[in-house]
Amino acid sequence: MKKSILLFLLLMGSLFFQQCSSESNSTRVDNNQSEKNINTERQEYAIAIHGGAGTILKKNMTPEKEKAYFEKLEEALSVGEKILKAGGTAQDAVSETIMIMENSPLFNAGKGAVFTNEGKNEMDASFMEGKTMNAGAVGGLRVVKNPILAARAVMEKSDHVLLTGNGAETFSREQNLEIVDPQYFYTERRWESLQRAIKAEKVELSEDDDKDGDRKHGTVGCVALDKNGDLAAGTSTGGMTNKRYNRFGDVPIIGAGTYANNETCAVSCTGHGEYFIRWAVAHDISAMMEYKGVDLKTASESVINGKLVKVKGSGGAVCVDSYGNVSLPFNSAGMYRGFAKANGERGVFIYKE
Repeated sequence: MKKSILLFLLLMGSLFFQQCSSESNSTRVDNNQSEKNINTERQEYAIAIHGGAGTILKKNMTPEKEKAYFEKLEEALSVGEKILKAGGTAQDAVSETIMIMENSPLFNAGKGAVFTNEGKNEMDASFMEGKTMNAGAVGGLRVVKNPILAARAVMEKSDHVLLTGNGAETFSREQNLEIVDPQYFYTERRWESLQRAIKAEKVELSEDDDKDGDRKHGTVGCVALDKNGDLAAGTSTGGMTNKRYNRFGDVPIIGAGTYANNETCAVSCTGHGEYFIRWAVAHDISAMMEYKGVDLKTASESVINGKLVKVKGSGGAVCVDSYGNVSLPFNSAGMYRGFAKANGERGVFIYKE
């Protein structure tokens, strides 16, 4: 009887061990399959840019205007890539690239900023580096030519993260940044957009659809990975046409419109800022990679075309991870965007492909 019990226990133990071994092997196979879907061969550098997302339709775009956008996006992308290719920092690539777009009236940032209800231009910008996770942001600037430089200065030359209004402009002057007359930011198209918005008694995103295409010009941003393996992200905007009460959107809010972490990715967003603030979009993409272990494309698509779509939050983002993988998700009709990698991959786009 004792022998029978002993044999029974030995048999059960053997079956249990085989089952555990089988489950363990199955787990390893699944993990290996997951790893095959992630590019772990790091690019020497990578860069991605955006110039706004919204109802950007080819039928509303003249050939001349379309050509102007493609050329300016190519110029901005080339400036950043040249810096990275030469061994420059991600921070320099991001700031110089964004300045190209800030100095163009095509985009809602810097020179092309939209007007507030009071008929003024109020600009916001943010900057973050992935190595130290230091960050800087400015809001409500009216006389600083390039807000992205002010945001970077806050990050590098102050103990703070966010400065606004008169204080931000005083700080910018102390940093010897270029100050211009407010008239510099005036453009006829933006002024006409404000008059239409006031007449319609509404607040408009600059990317909202209109037949002449004058309002489809948005927030600009850039993310980059340099040869040192460091990430950086920056975003700049003029906000919403006809905005009131010194309204801020997601751009000057670190974690909402801009985020960078060397362990995960760099993100710059564009769209309806209130949603990006409430869902902490830029940080959420990074957090999904860090806590769930998913790849960049899965994380960014899940947030932009999953979570935001469910709550009717429109917009997009440009993202690059620590390996140089790039993702450019958006849930609107179009997004001015482009990317370049060290392996020669490169592209500039406007509409849904």
